[in-house]
Amino acid sequence: MFKRFRRLRLNPGIRRLVQETRLSVEDFIYPLFVRSGEGIRREIPSMPGVYQMSIDEVVREAQELKELGIGAVILFGIPDVKDSVGSDALCDHGIIGRAVRALKEAHPDMVVITDLCFCEYTDHGHCGLLDPRLQTVDNDSTLELLGKQAVVHARAGSDMIAPSGMMDGMVEAIRSALDGAGFSHIPIMSYSTKFASGYYGPFRDVAESAPSFGDRKSYQMDPANRREAILESLEDEREGADILMVKPGLAYLDIIRDIREATLLPLAVYNVSGEYSMMKMAGRAGVIDYERVMMETLLAFKRAGADLIISYHAKEAARLLV
Repeated sequence: MFKRFRRLRLNPGIRRLVQETRLSVEDFIYPLFVRSGEGIRREIPSMPGVYQMSIDEVVREAQELKELGIGAVILFGIPDVKDSVGSDALCDHGIIGRAVRALKEAHPDMVVITDLCFCEYTDHGHCGLLDPRLQTVDNDSTLELLGKQAVVHARAGSDMIAPSGMMDGMVEAIRSALDGAGFSHIPIMSYSTKFASGYYGPFRDVAESAPSFGDRKSYQMDPANRREAILESLEDEREGADILMVKPGLAYLDIIRDIREATLLPLAVYNVSGEYSMMKMAGRAGVIDYERVMMETLLAFKRAGADLIISYHAKEAARLLV
């Protein structure tokens, strides 16, 4: 005798009809890493299929993404020269400014989101100006620079600003700077709950952003703290964030659900480099069915409550969803 659950699972057409959670190509944001030069497409050994690219290659990559139906990218810059204040990030002709202008000129319909932080641009690899006394980031002086950096991105044509440095008050400072410069229409997607995670290792290879000393535990979140994680996102909502984010994703599905239930704002999740690389290596070793596990994981982010998924898997997933 079939019971109710089996009756709805027996026929594949009925299974599709009653499926509660669906992945769509429109859910994805694809990360791109840009550096100076021409004709550069340098694969990162710890992240198979992920590249550092010159601006011309990024423009070409955007065309492929559009053909797959992926309409949004998040851009990270790798400057030629780094210094203690991340000067390249504050310059209209720095790597991000030039890349955004080229992308928007070639693909005006592509949503270009720019990561807003200083770890890729400073010689010490931390996310802002250092307080020499405490040997950690000086929160308030960094806020001023984040505002300036946001205006540089907006002038270049960025469609959305995504601050990732986890500075207290960063959303309010960036919103004020953007509004004051005539960019009140530019939304902010805040890395509102970002953990001091061990899952970021391969990203630091591709973005060349590993800290030269210490770690980021004095400003990123303790992985043990659930209530604080919810408070962080709600504080960014209060300061004016338009979209919230949880990073990483896979080990923090409970936090995605908690924040989903605490806010009505759109919620993004960053499916980070360590998650991607582990799955890639496991697939190459033959210990998992890579495509099946990849799609199951992406579906889990949606099921937990994410509306948007930043993922290095996006192109592969898009091909399977066609």
